[in-house]
Amino acid sequence: MDPLIIGLVAASALLHVAWNIRLKTAGDPLRAATIGMLAGTVVIVPVGVAAWILSGAPPISPQGVGLGLASGVFEAAYFILLAEAYRRGDLSIVYPLARGTAPLLLVAVGVVILGERLGPAGWVGVACLLAGFLALQRPWQVLTSRAGGRRPDAAIAFAVATGVMIAGYTSLDRVGTRLIAPFPYATILWVAGAFLLVLWVRFVAGRGLFAGGWEQNRRAAVGGVLTLFAYLLILIALSVAPLTAVAPLRESATVIVATWGAVRLGEAASRGDATRRIAASAIIVIGALLLALDG
Repeated sequence: MDPLIIGLVAASALLHVAWNIRLKTAGDPLRAATIGMLAGTVVIVPVGVAAWILSGAPPISPQGVGLGLASGVFEAAYFILLAEAYRRGDLSIVYPLARGTAPLLLVAVGVVILGERLGPAGWVGVACLLAGFLALQRPWQVLTSRAGGRRPDAAIAFAVATGVMIAGYTSLDRVGTRLIAPFPYATILWVAGAFLLVLWVRFVAGRGLFAGGWEQNRRAAVGGVLTLFAYLLILIALSVAPLTAVAPLRESATVIVATWGAVRLGEAASRGDATRRIAASAIIVIGALLLALDG
């Protein structure tokens, strides 16, 4: 793979780490995500319009606009589900599950629906992803929880649903950025996503958007600009590189986030638990990388 693509994806992953740590530690993750999307919109609209004009104001593909709007819907749903997962679960559990689910789903679509074939590295990658999921989720504990009268952890369900949204908007963006240049395309999806999030917070969640205080709102806005930059880097990579290569490499931030949550945020119950979470996340990343190499 082109080293430039690897650099773009790596930089995006680091920015994504910073944003998710801010989101998890925010008092209200959904409100923070919405403020972040609004801040990103303020930045991307003039940039996207300027990029379109400087490129000669080419005709905008209606199909590309439709894909951008659809991606904005997936993006809004992603933040809603991720916020619910962070409200209920640990950063070091939710993030790896959400990010690892996406490449596994993309592979399943490719193999089952599109008739693609995996090589040996790809199948080992799938096995690593599944092993990492099992180590993180420990699904056998669900039976114990039910026997003891406790409910299964809803954070896991929200994390997996978040992964479904990631797979959805990544697939759309892979096609959309071939029809519209990355910056104008990002403008379309960001405006759509921010609009839907504001509606959700106001009329569904029934919350005041800027009720968190100046410092929390400022942190959310800065985080939103960070995630915008991270997304732009991914869109640029998707416009010139295969989806099967870019999507798995993006998950390289998983180990960093798992370590931060388990150690710095004190989410792990013990040193052994922290080791388990970090090791499981590392296995997920190895699986994602193997899938990228196979693609």
